[in-house]
Amino acid sequence: MRTAVYGGSFDPLTVGHMEVLHCAAGLFDKIYVAVLRNTEKSPLFSAEERQGMIRDALEGAGIDNAEAVCFDGLLADFARVIGATHSIRGLRAVTDFEYEFQIHAVNRHLAPELVTVYFMANPAHSFLSSSHVKEIARYGGSIAGLVPACNMKIITERLANT
Repeated sequence: MRTAVYGGSFDPLTVGHMEVLHCAAGLFDKIYVAVLRNTEKSPLFSAEERQGMIRDALEGAGIDNAEAVCFDGLLADFARVIGATHSIRGLRAVTDFEYEFQIHAVNRHLAPELVTVYFMANPAHSFLSSSHVKEIARYGGSIAGLVPACNMKIITERLANT
């Protein structure tokens, strides 16, 4: 079985993340969308809330070979625990490359058997990040088309109160 892990904060999940998942779903038998519990950051949503939003988006998109999970620690260690042989990453623009190259190098050091697979963003969404979504919503802008429709209400309600 070809198993992959797609790790990140997903705070919140965007249509760019979903594009990566649509592409990866055709290549892997099982994908774990792994939400990092990072005590160094102050996310807008708890890890469990993000997991639920991802679960709803996967169900809505009909991606039945992916599962949202939460994890602590290093992605390389978590990949071993779940039996993942591949790590999925998305690239939006050349500015992502240096950061992703560093992540790849660290993961290769920690888990040489873990192969990283990159998916390029749709050019229409190459500008999109979770931070941009939060900023747009925080100031009353429309996030329609930037996040899965099933998650729009919870995101806009949470940001209206910040």
